[in-house]
Amino acid sequence: MAKDLKKQPRPKAETPKGFRDYFGADVTERKQMLDRIAEIYHRHGFEPLETSAVETVEALGKFLPDVDRPNAGVFAWQEAEVPGGGPGDWLALRYDLTAPLARVAAQFRNDLPSPYRRYAMGPVWRNEKPGPGRFRQFYQCDADTVGSASVAADAEICAMLAAALEHAGIRRGDYLIRINNRKVLNGILEAMGVTEGQAADAVLRTIDKFDKIGEEGVRQLLTTGRKDDSGAFIEGVGLTAEQAAPVLAFLTSKGADNTQTLANLRAAVGTSAIGAEGVDELEQIAAMLAAMGVGEDCAVIDPSIVRGLGYYTGPVFEAELTFEILDEKGRKRQFGSVAGGGRYDGLVERFTGQKVPATGVSIGVDRLLAALRAKGLMGGSDQGPVVVTVMDRDRMAEYQAMAAELRAAGIRAEVYLGNPKNFGNQLKYADKRNAPVAIIQGTDEAQRGVVLVKDLILGARIAAEASHEEWKAQPAQTEVPRDQLVAEVRRILG
Repeated sequence: MAKDLKKQPRPKAETPKGFRDYFGADVTERKQMLDRIAEIYHRHGFEPLETSAVETVEALGKFLPDVDRPNAGVFAWQEAEVPGGGPGDWLALRYDLTAPLARVAAQFRNDLPSPYRRYAMGPVWRNEKPGPGRFRQFYQCDADTVGSASVAADAEICAMLAAALEHAGIRRGDYLIRINNRKVLNGILEAMGVTEGQAADAVLRTIDKFDKIGEEGVRQLLTTGRKDDSGAFIEGVGLTAEQAAPVLAFLTSKGADNTQTLANLRAAVGTSAIGAEGVDELEQIAAMLAAMGVGEDCAVIDPSIVRGLGYYTGPVFEAELTFEILDEKGRKRQFGSVAGGGRYDGLVERFTGQKVPATGVSIGVDRLLAALRAKGLMGGSDQGPVVVTVMDRDRMAEYQAMAAELRAAGIRAEVYLGNPKNFGNQLKYADKRNAPVAIIQGTDEAQRGVVLVKDLILGARIAAEASHEEWKAQPAQTEVPRDQLVAEVRRILG
């Protein structure tokens, strides 16, 4: 080998930018939360579905990647050439759970019941610039009904979302589901005389800014333009004040209750048939929610919910947490949105050429988990296993038998598998594992047929609070007959 051959550098032990690792409590708490949500979905008749993490780019609905950079927005790659010399398929990691559902609904349409109710939970990947709180891999939790045009399906999704939030731990009064309808907005555009093309797109983009710039800001952007916070002038859409009036009436039509809001919306859409249809659907949803026990303290008609209206074709909804939390600087902040969804009747049609109605909701798993932790409902220390220490490596089989007995009794347990020479290191290990109990049996204890059971939680409390004499008395450590090991551990854990 040549002397000047450079030694290969060691790889860096670091997580790729935009990704993260999840450890013990993170994984356990997420699973607990998702299990509670799945219980509600299952109770409503929804079936679980796991789709492939990889889809064809064509199925995802993205444009094919250009030559220089794989598909912006998704992680994509091209398969090797097929036999005969043709180019291979472009594949990509799924960027959400809805596009795979559309493919499944089309591919298995002759086998699935119609309507098809499904829920799905799992990671998705987006090839986007990472930032604070913005990751390239994250979890989604979706529930959708495919094949029903009835607004009863939309109402059912909203009621199920309320039940899922409450079963996960968000109390009634700490969340609010806000409901709007794209058809109402279409009626507003019709009343303005702006129904398609660039002008309609510009109006939609302006409406989307309502929650940030308010009524006057939207009025200025729809007409002559406005200066932003930096002082830069943003050109307006160029509508007249009369044309902009229906939009502003729509955005500000929220009343004291659903009845008043619906009346305001009917006035805003005027003679538009599609707008009136949208208001009728909202009225039906409100009535069905009330019949299911979901009152206006949980779900309301709210025209200010405009995000996503460019994608959805009918009702749209968003779940917002209303309680306050303290940010890193101690300032009060509202937690904000943790779920959103609506009716999307055009997605499956891409595959079949036929209209297939669908509606669904997606819960932001990380945000909801963070909210539960902020409320103190999760985030406590995750209790580790009982640790059976090793005093005599020649008696490893007996130590393994102790752990097996504990497991058979439903108690989490493990045997220390490091170097047993230093007993202090074994207790340090148990502490790092957050173990509640340590089992000790040396040669003397084995000959007498007993074991020492050390309550590590009580021991830590005594070490922090008790006098030196109390600590030396070892009240956290008891000696019991070997055949009473399981019973003593149960007593301590209880």
